[in-house]
Amino acid sequence: MNDSNGPSTAPNTQRVDPPMAADERTMLTSWLDWHRATVHTKCADLAPHLSTAAPLPTSPMTTIGGIVCHLRWVEAFWFEAVMLDQPGRAPYSREDPDAEWRMGKTQPIGELLDEYETQCRRSREIVAKLELADFSRRVPDVQGRTTLRWVLVHMIEETARHNGHLDVLRELADGVVGE
Repeated sequence: MNDSNGPSTAPNTQRVDPPMAADERTMLTSWLDWHRATVHTKCADLAPHLSTAAPLPTSPMTTIGGIVCHLRWVEAFWFEAVMLDQPGRAPYSREDPDAEWRMGKTQPIGELLDEYETQCRRSREIVAKLELADFSRRVPDVQGRTTLRWVLVHMIEETARHNGHLDVLRELADGVVGE
């Protein structure tokens, strides 16, 4: 496990630019890995106490740690629970839909980043065993089953959107601006 004072230095946490031309699978997985690594970049050298700061008065659960924790559980939901129909392990429930956001306020950022990278590694292993057109084993909502292709695109947009939030939160926390 990583020192809880800083981000993980595990493999795949360094950003590698996606190829300019590649097959669809390579393009999708490369972009998702780039955005996953960006999460680590946004948290690099962050003082531990700043990961729990909630500077937006109307969003008291929105913290850097909360976003990292949320992204970890979103990965688990889509790749493990939906694509493979494995039992959900997420801390949230109908009674407590914001549990992962609260966990992000109490767990050290280094731990959160390590857990996120471990989950991303599991997600990569799942993706490697499936075809883009493979349907999910679980029906996530009334719209019906989804494909791995859809899940990859969704995870790119989900992770990219939260990277934008991390940009703002990081700048508000200590003035560090994103790259």
